[in-house]
Amino acid sequence: MKYTDAIERLDALGGDKWAVYKMARQMMADGKDVIEMAIGEPDVPTPDYLIDAAMAALRAGRTGYAASTGESRLRCALAERYTRQAGREILPEQVLCFPGTQTALYAVISAVAASGDEVILGDPMYATYASVMASTGAGMVHVPLQAANGFRIQAADIEERITAGTSLIFLNTPHNPTGAVLTEQDIAGIGAVAKKHDLWLLVDEVYDEMVFSNAPFFTPLSHPDLADRVIVVSSISKSHAAPGFRSGWCVGPADFCSRLLPMSEAMLFGNQPFIADATIAAVGRPSPVARGMCDRFLHRAQQLEKILHSRTRLTVQKPEAGMFALVNVSCTGMNSKDYAMDLLLNGGVGVMPGSAFGESLHDWVRIALTKPDDIFDEGCKRIAAHAEKNNG
Repeated sequence: MKYTDAIERLDALGGDKWAVYKMARQMMADGKDVIEMAIGEPDVPTPDYLIDAAMAALRAGRTGYAASTGESRLRCALAERYTRQAGREILPEQVLCFPGTQTALYAVISAVAASGDEVILGDPMYATYASVMASTGAGMVHVPLQAANGFRIQAADIEERITAGTSLIFLNTPHNPTGAVLTEQDIAGIGAVAKKHDLWLLVDEVYDEMVFSNAPFFTPLSHPDLADRVIVVSSISKSHAAPGFRSGWCVGPADFCSRLLPMSEAMLFGNQPFIADATIAAVGRPSPVARGMCDRFLHRAQQLEKILHSRTRLTVQKPEAGMFALVNVSCTGMNSKDYAMDLLLNGGVGVMPGSAFGESLHDWVRIALTKPDDIFDEGCKRIAAHAEKNNG
């Protein structure tokens, strides 16, 4: 039977990236002593007030069809949130709601990057970006992110890769997997490049409330001169410990949202009203759980650095935000994939090979900071013991 080009393009982007994680989970299911530090989810349950809001909406009969744009009250709440954050007026007409950031990304990129277009984005990148690009037929132009620059993408590196086929610059700040946060100067420089070459600027800001205290967060939405080209996507998944709610959105120019609406309607034609009501409760004020997560994740990153730097030659890149830390394993003589597999089989710890996120991380692994302190500390000690046995 025949499949479309999109299915063929996605065929090579399946589960191989997650092979170590899947093996770790299977070993745990088989009763093996394994600490899985590969995947990051919030380390606290969804706040009661969000569950209560969703339950109240369910009992009130908020289970019918919803507006395809997103519920009006939610779009107003999000407009108010981004008006406060950006320091300039954002209107409800500039907001569309989606079931999660991933769906918003798919719709947005489908709208601004056609087959044969080029999208510039950093390498490494969140693992699903490649599949979103492949589904549209757009090509990825990778900008290697350097540890020397704190893994922050540089405007000059972007500009030298722009061609006549470039349609979009795609940013992720705070960044997964590196935990880097773009500075105000970074964003101003990148914004100037986007404006000079008349390019869209898409920003995944899903970790915007997950920034550690020493790294202020800046959004391109705060630049009025970029208002006609900036599109932001986000959700309550990370900040409000609610990944299963699948509640996300995009914010952009009003004309863009109007033009994107038919694409959204073709995909899903409305979200769940009871989830919208819970999301209104979430975005109306800062997350009550994000600060605690940030404090714990920063502490664990510091603990990881303390243990590994005192006992091994492994080096830790301190994150500024998010749920992960990177560890350079080049001193072991193994690449990231081989190291991660060896650590799992011979050290009892599951981590993500950096190569799953891009070639720039072939010497690095990503470690989730979301395990409870006692389990996390034991995992760090196992990593150190494994390194000591492997000349690390």
